[in-house]
Amino acid sequence: MSNPSHSPLLREKLAGLPDKPGCYLMRDRKGTIIYVGKAVSLRRRVQSYFRPATLRDAPPKMRSMINSVADLEVIIVRNETEALLTESTLIKQYRPRFNIVLRDDKRYLALRTDPHDPVPRLTTCRIVRDDNALYFGPFPSAAVVRSVLDFTEKRYGLRKCKPIRPDAETYKHCINDIIRFCSAPCVGRISPEDYRARFVEACAFLRGERLGVIEEVKAQMQAAAAAHDFEKAAALRDTWIALREMVKQRARVVATPEMHAADALAGLRELQRLIGLPALPALIECFDISNLFGTYSVASLVAAVNGLPDRRLYRRFRIRTVEGADDPRSMAEVIGRRYARQRDEDKTMPGLILIDGGVTQLRAARDVLASLGLGHVPSVGLAKEMEEVVLDDGRPPLLLPRDSDALRILTRLRDEAHRFALDYHRRLRGRVIRESALDEIPGIGPARKAALLTRFGSVYRLARASLEDIETVPGIDRTLAEAILRAVMPRDPS
Repeated sequence: MSNPSHSPLLREKLAGLPDKPGCYLMRDRKGTIIYVGKAVSLRRRVQSYFRPATLRDAPPKMRSMINSVADLEVIIVRNETEALLTESTLIKQYRPRFNIVLRDDKRYLALRTDPHDPVPRLTTCRIVRDDNALYFGPFPSAAVVRSVLDFTEKRYGLRKCKPIRPDAETYKHCINDIIRFCSAPCVGRISPEDYRARFVEACAFLRGERLGVIEEVKAQMQAAAAAHDFEKAAALRDTWIALREMVKQRARVVATPEMHAADALAGLRELQRLIGLPALPALIECFDISNLFGTYSVASLVAAVNGLPDRRLYRRFRIRTVEGADDPRSMAEVIGRRYARQRDEDKTMPGLILIDGGVTQLRAARDVLASLGLGHVPSVGLAKEMEEVVLDDGRPPLLLPRDSDALRILTRLRDEAHRFALDYHRRLRGRVIRESALDEIPGIGPARKAALLTRFGSVYRLARASLEDIETVPGIDRTLAEAILRAVMPRDPS
């Protein structure tokens, strides 16, 4: 499979790659990341680089990259879309020298609108700014973005012209009301109030709060197919697929006002009623798992007090007992550690435990709670596909209205748990990658590596230490100190 010159460690990792979507980071012998890629199947994609045919027939640049690889890490994600977005983030973070396509700061497309404009319109953009505008996306597929934009403009009669305040003069050069179904507010065919109402509905649709619209398109597609109008059916099919893909990726709204206490209280009451909680869930604790190939799995705990996130209660966990990517077992470990301690120290239990995931993760959590004598503590899952609240008590999943305060509390907390876990995951991954540079230095074994990290705290600080400081570590002489600095000093990416 791989070049005989590659290390046994690399060959072992290649053989153990998972058949799951994710990103892979290739490193040279100094631990420097030289390439980041993404794959639907990490096993098939990464192993393909090291096949004899690739090593023989690939372009010189790729052969050079493959022959430079000394180690690799992979990050397992939920789906291809998340892999695309994670790849882009990693490339911008590490700027690997063999990545050419995305080194020019290419970003994925998003939709933008400024609701403060007198006659708002939708545009595409590649940079999401903190400018009080609304952003939907970004989305990995530019085709999806443009299809959704075209559909939304036509369905809701939104204007496409560029003037901030279009008027009759603008209309002289525009026929969008004829060919694109624009409602033409510029010439008074619709009042400013009615146009604003259409715009508000369009935003609700882009946030995924009007699922019935997508079902209408599906029904039209089926009707066209039944009438043997296959050209129209095919066009509607493409639109339906794009709209469905948009809904899967939750719209990201920048500068949305914070949820007010009154809305949060209303959401808690709604949760209590719909789930059947014995009391108002004044404290909600939410858990998420983030996987790094090998033993580096992490979890996050975020909490909401009276429906609003409280950062003082956030916690991070390293998974200790689970090898590889096993979310249910990892969730079981974290739930057990968290609530065994809470029980033993007689601390307040949450009014609701929220698990990021479906019924499998939820059952793993509930089994552990029951074993701790805490089966009475309410727990639910939140399945990402359709934002369903999973109950696992004989009732079907709850599909809350997209604009409900109850769903806003849950999704906001889930997204915060995901962000918090990924942040810890990235920090841990960066530390592991940097520390691995010490493993390549002859004469540095586990004891000396531990002594160096104990003395300096991190490879980052070690790289900025003087030779004299490094020599103060027991077992490190001048020659070894010089080798250490050569290995850990940042290299010019050029």
